[in-house]
Amino acid sequence: MASSSSLGPFTPAPPFLTHPVMKEDGECIINWAELPSELTSSILSRLDTVDILENAQKVCTSWYRVCKDPSMWRKIDMRNRRDMGLNLEMMCRHAVDRSQGGLVEIDIWQFGTDSLLNYIADRSSNLRSLKLVKCSLLTSEGLTEALVNLPLLEELEVSYCLLSVESLKVVGQSLPNLKTLKLNRLYRRLLFMDDDDALAIAETMPRLSHLQLFRNGLTDAGLNAILDNCPNLEHLDLRQCYIINLLGDLKKRCSERIKVFRRPYDLTDDYQHYEAAIHTDSSDDHDNDTYPYEYDHDSDYSYDDYNLYDYDDVYDF
Repeated sequence: MASSSSLGPFTPAPPFLTHPVMKEDGECIINWAELPSELTSSILSRLDTVDILENAQKVCTSWYRVCKDPSMWRKIDMRNRRDMGLNLEMMCRHAVDRSQGGLVEIDIWQFGTDSLLNYIADRSSNLRSLKLVKCSLLTSEGLTEALVNLPLLEELEVSYCLLSVESLKVVGQSLPNLKTLKLNRLYRRLLFMDDDDALAIAETMPRLSHLQLFRNGLTDAGLNAILDNCPNLEHLDLRQCYIINLLGDLKKRCSERIKVFRRPYDLTDDYQHYEAAIHTDSSDDHDNDTYPYEYDHDSDYSYDDYNLYDYDDVYDF
């Protein structure tokens, strides 16, 4: 095994992680490095992807082995990340590779691109849940191209990303198992009557059970179309959809049909993307956006190149 002097820029694991420590009262502090791999995996899986790649897997040999196991990468969590010093897209690709086709759930905030999403779709045919939040560089065409290759998808969130109505229809037609949709459009101070989203959903997504349309311009007619064509709908979130009246028969229909109903004027305290929404550019023109991570998407890549360090040089397996 390599000596500690070969650890390069990384600090050796603290002694209490790799060697039992006896306190004065005779109590022995647990040796975390010698926990059963199943238990270690259960603990480390509660970390997000960046923490695993940047910290946990560098602690010791046993943790590195656990972090390399494909079962650790059934879920990739890259939410709410603004680590401008890290190449998040390359790290995400590396995590997808580690899943070896077993990826089931992935959350991406802030940095997603067409190239990344298609990379995921090409290698994750078993994906069931995809959540994209404020990925301003995604295009409707790129998103559609990827989603049509994920026929097993059951949950889709597209919040504050571009997705045309035409693409939304294609998505609905391509995802026969879709049960949960969160479609939260770019924030605008003024709402205009627009049932395009509602009609596309009603036309192509009959198996929906959960639907969130935050601050959407749908009208009573659009909502009725959804209720007519989505018989399994049980959870409906229409907060800040102020054009809907919810009077008379429509109000009664929602009360009788929907088990969990968030009305237009309900509080948004538990809406996790509210801050992202109010700080999102209301313009659909993203031509001037710049990508903060510069590398050639079409070239061969290596996470080790990004990290400037090869973990296998540290541990002798």
